[in-house]
Amino acid sequence: MHEHVHHRHGSGHLRPLVWGLVITFAFAMVEAVGGWLSGSLALLGDAGHMATDSLALALGAVAALLAQRPADRELSFGWGRAEVLAAIVNAVFMLLIVVGICYAAVGRLREPQPVQGGTVMLIAFIGLLVNLLVAWTLHRGEQTLNIRGALLHVMGDLLGSVAALISGAVIYFTGWLPIDPLLSVLICLLILLSSLRLLRDAVDVLMERVPRELSLPVVGETLAAVEGVRSVHDLHIWRLDSSTISLSAHIVVDDLQAWPAVLGRLRATLIKRFDIDHITLQPEPLSLAGVSIIDRVSGVQSPGSEVP
Repeated sequence: MHEHVHHRHGSGHLRPLVWGLVITFAFAMVEAVGGWLSGSLALLGDAGHMATDSLALALGAVAALLAQRPADRELSFGWGRAEVLAAIVNAVFMLLIVVGICYAAVGRLREPQPVQGGTVMLIAFIGLLVNLLVAWTLHRGEQTLNIRGALLHVMGDLLGSVAALISGAVIYFTGWLPIDPLLSVLICLLILLSSLRLLRDAVDVLMERVPRELSLPVVGETLAAVEGVRSVHDLHIWRLDSSTISLSAHIVVDDLQAWPAVLGRLRATLIKRFDIDHITLQPEPLSLAGVSIIDRVSGVQSPGSEVP
């Protein structure tokens, strides 16, 4: 028996990405010019982040558009994982940016370059406001991996704007030039951690890993405790995409005639306890179970029950 609800990503996923793309690309050009005129690596690095973010947001918008397409004969689960692929690409882009900026920062530490602190402060402050606006726009949308990937880029830009602002202030008031590349490296380390976390979550989906917020044994034991269930085996839980969790299992019952009522209780339990509603459950009569359920892969046996 297959009980499920297909989740379709609507325009609510696409709209924040489009707005973020327009705002980010426009200000990236402003920061690039400002960074070149002022000589600030922190400002140029932030402009580079924002330029790449524009590409990331465009990629995310395309992925969100694809995710709205219905299932077909070739893609029976639909296009939901297009957003997961976009998240992976975004994470890899950020890792490349981190490497590039750190390389440039080492060169600046060896050979400091003059920086116009006042210009850097002004542009960085405006950039901070712009990034806050884009981050707020994205945060209002549903937190799919795709949105998280785009938001990661924007948060990197936001941190870059803070770094550039601090860098400009220190240079303006003290003239200490090494602060510019040092803050760039610090921000890169923070972005690196977030990028690796996003990459891990996206790979989890592709590898059909049990969602990290769930425990396979706990879910199995909960199902085995439902009235009318003798035992559970061949239990699998995975993510179809960023927002849909799927479950399949074989359910051993005493009486197949009671299966409709048992199925209703199982489905209600999964939705209420674990927010899982894409469910495939196979009923099996106790007389045909044959093997001890504890010996099955991912098997769970209800308390006090035995299989002959």
